[in-house]
This record gives sequence, C-alpha cells and structure tokens, in this order.
Amino acid sequence: MATKNAFYAQSGGVTAVINASACGLIEAAREHKDVIGTVYAGRNGIIGALQEELIDTSHASDAAIAALRHTPAGAFGSCRYKLKGLEENKAQYERLIEVFEAHNIGYFFYNGGGDSQDTAHKVSQLGEKMGYPITCIGIPKTVDNDLPITDCCPGFGSVAKYVAVSTREAGLDVASMAETSTKVFVLEVMGRHAGWIAAAAGLASEQAGDPPHIILLPEVPLDEQRFLAQVKECVQTYGYCVVVVSEGVRNQQGQFLSDLGCVDAFGHKQLGGVAQVIAQKVKDAHGYKYHYAIADYLQRSARHIASKTDVDQAYALGRAALKLALEGRNAVMPTIVRTSDEPYRWEIGVADLGDVANIERKLPAEYIRPDGMGITEACRRYLQPLIQGEDYPPYRNGLPEYVRLEGHMAAKKLAPFPMK
Repeated sequence: MATKNAFYAQSGGVTAVINASACGLIEAAREHKDVIGTVYAGRNGIIGALQEELIDTSHASDAAIAALRHTPAGAFGSCRYKLKGLEENKAQYERLIEVFEAHNIGYFFYNGGGDSQDTAHKVSQLGEKMGYPITCIGIPKTVDNDLPITDCCPGFGSVAKYVAVSTREAGLDVASMAETSTKVFVLEVMGRHAGWIAAAAGLASEQAGDPPHIILLPEVPLDEQRFLAQVKECVQTYGYCVVVVSEGVRNQQGQFLSDLGCVDAFGHKQLGGVAQVIAQKVKDAHGYKYHYAIADYLQRSARHIASKTDVDQAYALGRAALKLALEGRNAVMPTIVRTSDEPYRWEIGVADLGDVANIERKLPAEYIRPDGMGITEACRRYLQPLIQGEDYPPYRNGLPEYVRLEGHMAAKKLAPFPMK
C-alpha cells in the first residue's frame, strides 16, 4: 500500500474532549508510518483546507500529542463554516480535492456533528468523480448528543457531568439562603432542538425535593401557567425552586423564547438569554427574588471535571477512525454501541455517513416525565453511565496544565482561494 498523508479537521463548537479524539487518531497514525505519512490538521477546521493552511503535526512531540487527551477546546482551531451542496458551490469541494492532491493526502478525517458528516460524505463522492479517490471518515463530536445511530456523542458526557454537578452545588447554595433571600434559581444550558443536556441536570436529583425541581426541554412547548404553578408549589413545599432550561425552549406557538433575531454561519437562529426570560416570568407572576446563570462556554470547556467515560470514548473513536481507514472503509463514522447498562459496557460500531448526515436525534418521549418538566427512570438509566469516572488533567501552581501546539505550517503549493 502506497504511503499517503492524512488531513484532520475539527468542526463546529468545540468540547472538553474533542482533542482526545485528535490524540487517538494521531497516535494511531504514528503507529502506521508505513501507510500514513504526515498527518496535517486544518487551521481553523475546514477553512484550513480551503485556504491551504495545513498544520504539520509531525513537528509535535509524542508528549505534546499525548497531552491533547487532557486539553479542552480545539487544539488546531475550529470553525462554523458550512459547505453548501455540490451543485450550489462545487468550486469549494473541488478546491478541497485540489489541496488534498497537492499534498498527497489520501485520508480525510472530519471531527464534528451532523453538518460535518454531510461534508465528509460529499467529499468522498466528489473525489471519485474527479478521479482522485479520497478516504473520508467522520469522527462524531457534539455536546448536544443529537447524532443518530451512535449511542452517545463525545463531548456530551462531560457537559452532562458539569451540568449535573453545577445543579447540585447551586441547589445547595440556594437552599441555604432561601429563607431570607433567593427563592428561585434558573440555570440555562445548551440545547437548541434536543434537550439532552438539560435532561442530564436531572441526575442531580436522587430523592424527592432534590433540585432541579423543574426541567424545561425544547421537545416540550412551554405551558406558562402550568410552569408558574409548579414553581409556586415547589417554593411552598421546599422553600425554593431550581429550574434548568434549554436555550431552545419554545412557546406554544413554536417560537423560541430567546430568539436574538440573527443567525449563525450554519443558518441556525442565534439563541441566548432564555434564563432571564423565564426568571422574569416568575418574578412577574409571584414576586419571588431570583438569580439566573447561563452556563454557555463553561459547560463545554470544563475539562477539569470531565467524565472519564467521555474521555475514553472520544480517544477510542479517534483510533477507530484510523483503523477504519486502513481497512479500506470509506464514507463511514465509528460509533459507540452500548451492550449493557449495568454494568455499563460499550464497544465500537460503524455507521454510513449517509445515514448520519443532517439528522437530529431528540430526547425520546419515554425519557420525558409525563408532566413534561422532568426526566424518567429510563432516561436516568441511559444518562448515568455517561458521567461516570474522573479523569483529571495535571495541575501546576493550582491550575490545570494544558498543551498549546506550536502549529508548524506546511508550505503552500497552490494559488490563494477566494473565500465567499
């Protein structure tokens, strides 16, 4: 088998464990130098390929690559940049093939969510048509946990752990002050269309009265009067109320409560601030003193409290992606297959990219409490294993010590490409 180089890119919102997948892939590639030459990483994701800004990872020591496993965010830079359909913008896809051919790249590994898997699928198709076959392997990543087929998505388990821990700790704080101060605390978490992250907060509640008392999910349109009545009942019963709300909660008319009136690079509505909207509704209805918090980037970057299960799976999927490529597989994505809940066991599976791309998996009805404001035991059984175990990064001077790669760039061989 002739030696070919590989291209790896990180896409979309980063996570606490996306670099663990990069670590797994690059370490596995270094074990097969007879087949995989240089692993290039796109500077700022797929934009790096379009602009021919390729980071030569061979300049990074084995120790630096190993340190990626415990380093959050995107070590090579990520981006929200959606390549349109082949017919709409064929020039961009052709540019990718041109860059791959110029740098003898025969393997394309795209680490991202549904849009990214769609891009990898299209590149595999176009490579064949242009006479330059390219092996395209997706690596799953999304804190939203909304990719189909795979049992869970790397990045989600650590966010779930952070949100559950934060809910429990904040709940204790509010409870201790509720007699004379705050009665209601609202925590806003990510989740545009799928409520997996908000649902994970329910793990903090292990007995009656434990927070969160109410979980508001994108899958359930907000019944404002029923919600406000539930808040009042919680305050009267427990002295306080903790609410966890997904950013994508909608009203009965299907409108986002926190629509900011603009869209991101993928065409998604920009959301944010639903916690304040919910808190103000409570204040207006009941007069309770409130506090709210928006977890925002903190939830997805909190490597210091990452789930060991999540780290292990992210790393394993990076290695599995390389293995699939060497086996001659194309247009596929390694997945997590759950084989047992108790004890929790999992193995690596595989899915075709065409079956993954642009499909959102939402929280199933059987995971949502009948009143729509909490989770069921079935949901708890699914979620609980995903937050298990601690995998602390090394600390120095009281702070976690993360790696920053120097980013040696490969020499450009092509003319500049105009970005639209």
